[in-house]
Amino acid sequence: MSYLQTNVISHASRVKRLYKEALRQLQSYYVYRHTYRYQAVLMRARFDEHTSEIDMVKAKKLVLDGEKELFLKQHPQRIRFANSVGGVSFGREVLQPDWTLDMWHPLERQQYPEYFARREQRKKEYIKRWEDKYGTDAAEASH
Repeated sequence: MSYLQTNVISHASRVKRLYKEALRQLQSYYVYRHTYRYQAVLMRARFDEHTSEIDMVKAKKLVLDGEKELFLKQHPQRIRFANSVGGVSFGREVLQPDWTLDMWHPLERQQYPEYFARREQRKKEYIKRWEDKYGTDAAEASH
């Protein structure tokens, strides 16, 4: 349930997040750089109008109103970076687990002798570090 807030966010952080999301929404609406930059300057001016607010009640109301306005004016098909969550390429690159190299045929391993020699040495070092830290009983108990 990612929509539930689980930690306290400061007022300054909420304002920064609101500003960043407002700029991302503007980027979705205005695809040409010069029109986007003009709208971004206007948005910054709207935020700068209230930088000297001392009354926290009024400042909190401004942030809530800004979040509501952002929600009401959000773009229906927002621009997302390709590799970010929600992007078209997110999660496409499959990371192979390390143990798959142990399944290689010996003839395949002979094509990269230095790599596999160094790999075997590092595996021995890893096992030795594990046994030094946890002992040999921990390794036997996990099997």
